Amino acid sequence: MATRVRERLGESVVTIEKYSRPLDQATTASLDAWKAFTTASQVYMSSGRAPAVPLFERAIAIDPDFAIAHARLGTYYSAEGESALSRQSTIKAYELRHRASEAERFYIEMAYDRQVTGNMDREMETLEAWAQTYPREFVPHGLLGAFATRSTGRYEQAIAAVERSMALDPEGGSALSYNNKAHSELNLNRLDAAEATIRRAEERKLASNYFLVRYLIAFVRGDGEGMRQQAAIARASRSTEDLIAHLEALRLAGSGQLQDARRTAAIAVAIPKQSGRLERAALFEAATAVWEALYGNTTAVREKATTALALGRGGEVDYAAAFALAVSGDVSRSRALADNLARDHPEDTSVQFMYLPTLRALFALDARNPAAAIQSLQTASRLDLAIGGIGFNGYFGKLYPIYVRGLAYLAAQQPVEAAAEFQRIVDHRSIVLVDPIDAFARLQLARALALSGDTVKAKSAYGALFTLWKNADSDIQVLKAARAEYARLP
Repeated sequence: MATRVRERLGESVVTIEKYSRPLDQATTASLDAWKAFTTASQVYMSSGRAPAVPLFERAIAIDPDFAIAHARLGTYYSAEGESALSRQSTIKAYELRHRASEAERFYIEMAYDRQVTGNMDREMETLEAWAQTYPREFVPHGLLGAFATRSTGRYEQAIAAVERSMALDPEGGSALSYNNKAHSELNLNRLDAAEATIRRAEERKLASNYFLVRYLIAFVRGDGEGMRQQAAIARASRSTEDLIAHLEALRLAGSGQLQDARRTAAIAVAIPKQSGRLERAALFEAATAVWEALYGNTTAVREKATTALALGRGGEVDYAAAFALAVSGDVSRSRALADNLARDHPEDTSVQFMYLPTLRALFALDARNPAAAIQSLQTASRLDLAIGGIGFNGYFGKLYPIYVRGLAYLAAQQPVEAAAEFQRIVDHRSIVLVDPIDAFARLQLARALALSGDTVKAKSAYGALFTLWKNADSDIQVLKAARAEYARLP
């Protein structure tokens, strides 16, 4: 019947043959499975991932060959930071893609590169081909405005893609579209625009975790009361309590309040651990290892990195642990993790163009070879302002290649070049956000300026750091060292 209608509407024989497949060969032949899948999609849009997952699992239980259901489940696991579960579901979908419709195959192939290979360039090619094949379809444009563009630092492109999706969407755009647009506007430091985007979504009564964008906007503006309000909203939602604790821990660590940061970080880890989301818990634990390494707390680094790796493994967890261990001087363990990353993720854009160049540069610095470190980081230059997979899921790890390049220039006795790198981090606070690397970029900027002989700017940089650390714990050695360095300036 559908074929006859398409013929009467004037569709060509070629496209009818290309896009016509019996139900038992495409999507699912089970009405019950389709109902469960449709309900899951609706629940996800109205209530979020957690209540939708069991419904996707039910659809798969009814029809184990339901390819697109496996793919969607994999995407939702990925959004929760559970890459191992995500890979399992996505690989199954990819193996069954011959049973999917043309549009579903585009989604499955996109998901496979996002969640299995990590090849962001190929994911973009798939999405662009999908958009060209179905020019009236809004979904590929919405996906173009999400992980592939945001994680690789193409924030302008992300906004444009989301706006195209909204224009094509009969409903005017989903909650996810508004969230992605607001995050990209935030990363470009367009705070008023991001706030306006959220306001429009709320006026349309689209349910989402807008507290997160509002919290981060308040952070960039230095609005303490605004942050407290959004944090309270997040804590009231059981599904976001761990994420706000993670963000608060990072913020406290960046301001030098390490005792409070440790207590808050423990909450962030405990919540997903209790619910069995072990890789998410591991990523939050690894974040603690990173900032303990920046502060020079070697014993804590080894403890936290070991705990994180025992909890759950994934590319982001391994990178965070490897970075922390390398910064703290445990190069042998870090190198083993880097070798695993190189072996297990040969196509992954974040791994190959961010994580590995950064780790190899740290290894070169440990070997007192700053020239090799600078050379290693040339590979990372095209993604210098990207947030990567780690920043997308964990809100830390951003602009680390720039930071390590600055350290390499310092080691090479090139303080002017070093200062320029650290200044880039300070200038992109709306990308770095709550990551404590902001504080350490300010410290290294002050040191680089002092070495270059620019005393006036060095004093200003130290002053900005001391303002940031005005409520810092009194026993922090790096703060004591910074004050002594400031006192020696002429």
